[in-house]
Amino acid sequence: MAYEKFELELPLKCGVTLPAFLTYKTLGDPKNPAVMIPTCYTGRIAATMNAFIGDDDAVSPKKYFVIVVGLLGGSESSSPSNQPAPFDGANFPKTIYEDNIHAQFKLMKHLGVDKLFCYMGYSMGGQQAYHFATLYPDHVQKIIPLASSAQTSGFNWNFLEGVKSTLKASSDFMANTYTEPVIVGTTAFGRVYSNWALSYEWFKTKAWEAAGYKSSEEYLLSDWEKRLNTWDARDLLQMAVTWQEGDIAIYHDNDYAKALGAIKAEALVMPSRTDQYFRWEESVEEVKYLKKGTLAIIETVWGHIAGGGVGTAEDNVFINKTISEFFAK
Repeated sequence: MAYEKFELELPLKCGVTLPAFLTYKTLGDPKNPAVMIPTCYTGRIAATMNAFIGDDDAVSPKKYFVIVVGLLGGSESSSPSNQPAPFDGANFPKTIYEDNIHAQFKLMKHLGVDKLFCYMGYSMGGQQAYHFATLYPDHVQKIIPLASSAQTSGFNWNFLEGVKSTLKASSDFMANTYTEPVIVGTTAFGRVYSNWALSYEWFKTKAWEAAGYKSSEEYLLSDWEKRLNTWDARDLLQMAVTWQEGDIAIYHDNDYAKALGAIKAEALVMPSRTDQYFRWEESVEEVKYLKKGTLAIIETVWGHIAGGGVGTAEDNVFINKTISEFFAK
């Protein structure tokens, strides 16, 4: 599938000006209301499109102008693995959500869009939705954070420290001097990460069987170890740091309630009941402070990843129906 590239000089929060590029895909008529969907952790553009976009889905290119954009560090937009010197590899500078949102806003303007009908995203994509609504409150009508939060909790932050350490401790990471794929590290990373992304209930009910696998081992080998082997270790670390620093409160005197209360956009907040690190209880708190917030909990055993469209068919029907109703309001 062919993607487009938007090049820009991007002043980063860390003080570096990066000759950056955003890789993106548009679908639908630019005259229609615009919906922006960013990628998330270990989620590329194609997977994001498969999860949320379809002619018969709530996000239909027949109704909307859909912009799917790659996260900085996510292997398709500017990342350690693809950035030319002098910012290649281990020299790639730190990027945070704010950097992504400013770049995405410039892309939006480049495409002739002044105000988004909706900014929606899963996991890190949902955190970007909160940040967009905070940094550009007059340029988005609705937001949909799926399995996400406005602020990365301490528990969430420490979970990420654990999986980061798995990569850094691997023999082939070589203290960040590697020149070949970090297969030992990404294999271990995928196995450790999987337990957090799923749930106790997923294993207890043998949910892999409904997904077409003969055993949990077969599923974990296919969907976690082998899939994570396609990722560059530095890209994984880059995105993890961005995730860890997610917090819209920093734009409102570190006042979490004040930051949520300042959001003008209508918000549909959709946590997963069994998400272990973006806890549904956090979403309940967020909706208390949002001026126009609606809570819809995904009742699933598929943990965090249910929010990304890879849970059961029933999960996906619920997500799609709820988004359709929210769009129609």
